[in-house]
Amino acid sequence: MLDEKFYWGTVRKSIVAFGNMFNNITIDRRNSSNNVVESIRVPLAYAPKQKLLARIEQQPDLENKNFQIVLPRMSFEMTGIEYDPSRKISPIQQNRAVNASSDTLNQQYAPTPYNINMTLYIYSKNQDDGLQVLEQILPYFNPDYNLTLKAIPALNILNDLPILLENIQYEDNYEGDFALRRSIIWTLNFVMKLNFYGPINKQGIIRKVIATTFNKPDLTEQNQKYTVSVDPTTAKPGDALDYLENFEEF
Repeated sequence: MLDEKFYWGTVRKSIVAFGNMFNNITIDRRNSSNNVVESIRVPLAYAPKQKLLARIEQQPDLENKNFQIVLPRMSFEMTGIEYDPSRKISPIQQNRAVNASSDTLNQQYAPTPYNINMTLYIYSKNQDDGLQVLEQILPYFNPDYNLTLKAIPALNILNDLPILLENIQYEDNYEGDFALRRSIIWTLNFVMKLNFYGPINKQGIIRKVIATTFNKPDLTEQNQKYTVSVDPTTAKPGDALDYLENFEEF
């Protein structure tokens, strides 16, 4: 155990998929006649909230055109990870798939469920910009949204990735009087339900199966024994097979 090297990029794939969900949000700025005068694609970056706030605070002139490029914008980060016992399944359950060998199959044990906490931050200078971004996100989470990830290509395992919106927080930061607003921040907290897979092993092809039944739950008084074998015994995956059966009653 713990002596076999493997890496499926589970967390990396999930974080990339999470970011791609919010990567094409745009907002409109309108004049007093309600005509669109500017459309802005909201930038997105993987960064903590403190890093973005530090950048905002370093801007000396809130009305400078360069500052308008900074806001609105979004950032996201992973904030925690924890085991999810509610999704635990039997650890001896296995996934199998054919490979290039005619004598073995790819085999992998059932995954281990974990929850990853993700946080999305929406920064805006005025209320309408932030609300436009927020309204393009909330309808899709009722309260969760599912993505599909190709978790293990060698076994062709596709995983549904539920992303649950847990709560929303709101901050209105300002300096001095209320007219000198620095930033409005919406904080959206999500939970992604991931599965972590172990290494892929090679398993010999099963060509003979023996099943025994008993009359009593304590496995005394053997009742019947079934034996099933493939014909020929040298069969490979994909071959057309016959089955030889043997039945014994006690």
